[in-house]
Amino acid sequence: MILSIESSCDDSSIAITEIATKKLIYHKKISQELEHSRYGGVVPELASRLHAEALPAILAECEPWFGSLKAVAVTNEPGLGVTLIEGVIMAKALSLSLSIPIIPVNHLKGHIYSLFIEKEAILPVTVLLVSGGHTQLIEVESFESMRTVATTMDDSYGESFDKVAKMMALGYPGGPLIEQLALRGDPNAFAFTVPLWQSPKIAFSYSGLKNQVRLAVEASDPSAYPDIAAAFQKTATEHLIQKLKRYFKTNPPERFAVVGGASANRYLRAELEKILAPHKAALLLAELKYCSDNAAMIGRVAIEHFLRGEVRSCRDIPVNPRCKL
Repeated sequence: MILSIESSCDDSSIAITEIATKKLIYHKKISQELEHSRYGGVVPELASRLHAEALPAILAECEPWFGSLKAVAVTNEPGLGVTLIEGVIMAKALSLSLSIPIIPVNHLKGHIYSLFIEKEAILPVTVLLVSGGHTQLIEVESFESMRTVATTMDDSYGESFDKVAKMMALGYPGGPLIEQLALRGDPNAFAFTVPLWQSPKIAFSYSGLKNQVRLAVEASDPSAYPDIAAAFQKTATEHLIQKLKRYFKTNPPERFAVVGGASANRYLRAELEKILAPHKAALLLAELKYCSDNAAMIGRVAIEHFLRGEVRSCRDIPVNPRCKL
């Protein structure tokens, strides 16, 4: 088995996965949402301290499986430096005490493999990764070959939801709150401009839209917030859809997937299904419980590394907060 640790942001999570069957033997996640909600976003130093409390508590439940472990996997890139190091330190301690190697895992690759928890990978696939820190379009040919073809120029899709929620003093995380509020609003009540709608470039940008929403919030009373939320969600998603349509003109998809914390947004999922229908392309989705950060996806990637002999000693695990695929 492989024990995997995830601490890239504000979720403390540990999983144990059976190598031969890819079966998830154990999985637990402790969220820090309540502690960070008062600040309207993640406070890195607070997150680090909370990981230092939560991770050992979860690990204590895993002790019965220690004798069956062949490796310990840990997210080491990208993420918040002060939180990544909490998981890496724990992984190094386990590696030394149990005399097993470490498998460093890229967090973004983990989100891609959230599609394949407890199952075989279906590749190639084109992946839209949308989360609080990332908005990327990735061509996944194989485990070893992944190419980012488009990324955000500023804010991410998920980050923009969090910031709009903060403008309205809704709390954190903002994605589910905006989605729920939008259900009571009119998406056509505010005519927000779709970012980069005239640009032929396949890229993403949310800073301008975020500013449009800020001005609308400042000029309105709370009774208008449902309409603002609905119009924002519609425009933010339309931006993704427009760029994907442009990409599909030269790269028609056979299989398409959306992953990351923001992929749980049901409005986004419905709009993706619409644009994939003409191509008769399959839409791959992770289970909702695996959309946000979790150790199960890290363990799934770790199996691929382990079977390829890609393991390291505890002295060779760097922390790379800004690393990409």
